[in-house]
Amino acid sequence: MVEQSDRAPLLDWEEVPPAELAPSVPSPETGDSIQSGLSCYPTEGSVGVDISVNRSPARPNSVTAVPGESAHSPYKHSGPGGDASATDEDGDCAFHGLSVRDRRITGSGWEEKDQIVAVFVVTFDTRSGNMIEWCLPQDVNLEGVEFKSMASGSHRISSDFIYFRKGCYFGLACFANMPVESELERGARMKSVGILSPSYTLLYRYMHFLENQVRHQLQCPGQYSPLEAFYEDKKAVLPPGGNGLVTACPTSALGPIVNRCMHPEMKITHPAGCMSQFIRFFGEQIMVLWKFALLRKRILIFSPPPVGVVCYRVYCCCCLANVSIPGMGLTVPEFRPFFYINVADITALEAELSYVACTTEKIFEEKKDLYDVYIDNQNVKTHRESLQPLLRLNSADREKYRKLCEQRQLLLYSQEVDGDCTSNEEELFILFFMELNNRIFQTLSELAASADPTLTAEHVRAMGLDPQADRGFLVDLLEIYGIDVMLVIDNPCCPSHS
Repeated sequence: MVEQSDRAPLLDWEEVPPAELAPSVPSPETGDSIQSGLSCYPTEGSVGVDISVNRSPARPNSVTAVPGESAHSPYKHSGPGGDASATDEDGDCAFHGLSVRDRRITGSGWEEKDQIVAVFVVTFDTRSGNMIEWCLPQDVNLEGVEFKSMASGSHRISSDFIYFRKGCYFGLACFANMPVESELERGARMKSVGILSPSYTLLYRYMHFLENQVRHQLQCPGQYSPLEAFYEDKKAVLPPGGNGLVTACPTSALGPIVNRCMHPEMKITHPAGCMSQFIRFFGEQIMVLWKFALLRKRILIFSPPPVGVVCYRVYCCCCLANVSIPGMGLTVPEFRPFFYINVADITALEAELSYVACTTEKIFEEKKDLYDVYIDNQNVKTHRESLQPLLRLNSADREKYRKLCEQRQLLLYSQEVDGDCTSNEEELFILFFMELNNRIFQTLSELAASADPTLTAEHVRAMGLDPQADRGFLVDLLEIYGIDVMLVIDNPCCPSHS
């Protein structure tokens, strides 16, 4: 029975003191935390690797290391969407996630730099609609933010939070709707208070502050001094050129630090229960989403407000495509999280080859040139005839899902009986798909480099796929990733080669 809600329980969104962000000795919980490609580095004793596809690090037992790489080398990773070479819709700004250059050394270890590039208040005016009421700095380009930070349809709910992308930056806004006895405001006062940062892994720190400030703005409009003080304290110091990058840390300092997983950063895009509830929400359909993610399709998720939990689904979709084999996926489009989008983002989406986004605007369903896969609640569909066979679950898909559920039950049992607190469901799910992807690409890569690059039914079964039902998926995968192997699995009616 598939559950009808995946509301991830929110954490206590307090700012985390520097001492908590970078403990000098990792606890068992933090030291063994999931390396999800957002906030982690190789574990102790692992070899530095050049991560590809989503540039997501994994544990030593699930990563093939590049010989000769040093653990002291800067470790490249930026999460699902951190392509440092990409540009925004104006072509003038790097689009990236968190990297080692975003950290600084403190007396107690590593600490992420505060990188708030803007803080703003958006209000709904009964005559003018959504409008930016106040911002710092005053010369920052916030065009369109008034619609990104107050989702269409929000007037029906009392509160929400929204992640979004604005050019090369990521934003977080907290929305609140308060009834008032005012004919001018038509009985309701609605505002959002938000921030922009080069990295979405930092934004979770300020959720609690933003929630408090939006309530404060509703009750005491025009009192901006707390926001002014916040910006002065947290504002980013960006280098000339405006590319959103902060000063790199010296390579020599990375040695003792790079081997520790920075657990707190996981809270932003990986809140407690986020991945497990995402998978329970979709049930077996998660295997369909996995294939679309691995094929780098454009995935659009529709949901009415509130949109905060749907932004988490965007992140979770990106995690399904994590691969940690060096050199794999360098030629495929980066799988980018756009988080919340609206009609103002249509032009930007037209240029995207691969993305995951969510929206509350039903009109997007009609814009079929903008997406490959459309998700409405638990209904996954595609208008592309070539992709429609992927919507059908096969026996291998069901077997993989059964194994996933079995592993989850074993984990829950060990937690209850043995008091095992070193592992969690989020770690299990992310590693499950990462290792599944690694196994597929490792097999294909080894075959491509062998004297006989022939992909047989036995190879396909060993990868956890169905030789017949997954043939079309494999053909697309080989083409998209540019893997040169011979597929000799015949269709039931018409033998062919790829």
